Amino acid sequence: MIIVSAASEVAPFAKTGGLADVTGSLPAALQKNGHQVLTFLPRYRSVDIKKHKLSIVIDQLEVPLGRERFKARIYRQVSAPGLEFYFVDQPDFFQRDELYGTSISDYPDNDRRFTFFQRALMETLVALDIRPDVIHCHDWQTGLIPAYLKTIYAKTPIFSKTKSVFTIHNLAYQGNFPPDSLPITGISWEEFRMEKLEFYGKVSFLKGGLVYADALTTVSERYGREIQTEEFGCGMDKVLTHRKGRIFGIVNGIDNEEWNPETDSDLASPFSAADPSNKKASKAALQKQEDMDLLPEAPLLGVVSRLIDQKGIDILVASLDAIAQMGCQFVLLGTGDEKYHHVLREYGRRHRRRFGIHIVFDPKMAKQIYAGCDMLLVPSYYEPCGLAHLIAMRYGTIPVVRATGGLADTVAEYNPATGKGNGFSFEAYKSEALVSAIQRAAAVYRDKQAWQALVQNAMSCDFSWDASARKYLDVYERLLKESSGTRGKGSKS
Repeated sequence: MIIVSAASEVAPFAKTGGLADVTGSLPAALQKNGHQVLTFLPRYRSVDIKKHKLSIVIDQLEVPLGRERFKARIYRQVSAPGLEFYFVDQPDFFQRDELYGTSISDYPDNDRRFTFFQRALMETLVALDIRPDVIHCHDWQTGLIPAYLKTIYAKTPIFSKTKSVFTIHNLAYQGNFPPDSLPITGISWEEFRMEKLEFYGKVSFLKGGLVYADALTTVSERYGREIQTEEFGCGMDKVLTHRKGRIFGIVNGIDNEEWNPETDSDLASPFSAADPSNKKASKAALQKQEDMDLLPEAPLLGVVSRLIDQKGIDILVASLDAIAQMGCQFVLLGTGDEKYHHVLREYGRRHRRRFGIHIVFDPKMAKQIYAGCDMLLVPSYYEPCGLAHLIAMRYGTIPVVRATGGLADTVAEYNPATGKGNGFSFEAYKSEALVSAIQRAAAVYRDKQAWQALVQNAMSCDFSWDASARKYLDVYERLLKESSGTRGKGSKS
């Protein structure tokens, strides 16, 4: 198959969160299965032409934007045979300090910026005569592409058999804009109605993906069910319920080469699932770095997270006194809402020898926390998938999570009687429930034999991209077989 992946951020080129990790890793996994994958993203200021060895494939591409026409330059990087990255370069739109906006607000012209990106992608495929079997779109910044395939480009020959897949990474981010954004897209006013692009009087780029795509995927099975409810549907629950037969939940994977305690140079000492004993050295190194008491018997709890309400930071803060009273040590890394910055720093001052608080973004330190802690806390109010707990298990750190979304799909409560399970979870969104789960984990931690068995369970879990990529391929092939038995039989898997 020829698969086009469209995303607003892709690691290692541009990243603000987990979306970039997924869109950077999934194409390589699909390519390893024998398919040709072309990934499109904007060329932001962070994408250096020389560093990433980009070459020009189209010097002057004319892209319509409402009644105006703008020029774009299209760059390409060929990472491997069948694995290519295309960059839409338009300095007025993408050469800015940040990807989406400042710390105060989003850029006011994000509707124009990402409409331009999507139209440029479509026009590039036409100009280069690329005939994709599937265009896989990620989040609202690419939600118009499925709509374009069914409207403006419906009679364009190269797209006559193209199917679209739209992945919902986080339904809360929707790309809703005033009605006067619609003429910019070039889409007819006939599509501005409740059944199509209209959402409470606004034009919703996200809804474009939800309504027009041939299949929808979510980044975990449980999240796919949760967003069909009023509590987690963000106003789109009825739209999603109407399309429930076309929703497929596929848990994200992680790159086992990037996250590998056997080869990670950022760790104090390498270790593996076969011999995790050197994990103790990582814990001691982290305690020393944090100027903590070197107490191997004290459970060391970690958090690597955005410090926002969605991530459960409110119930985490309400649990910190109990965590201190339990004799646990605690280290946190992340940035987010200022209200949490202040209170967390205060806890760090109050418990200098037990708490380490770092209100920064530091990838190297994140690895040291994943490797050095005994447990990782992920108390999210909702979590479409989550990657931190998957990485933690790879490093032998036991997740303590709220049973929601992808956390519920990937963490099984440890049962001391049977020895089965890979972590601890709780249902009620309350600090008391989080503390109770930590207490259960601490009780097992005191039983060194049981804890080592639990660590082995966690490190033995396979959350690589291989299985997830095969599930995406199943969705693609199902769509192609629906439209053409011949093309379906000819697809590789």
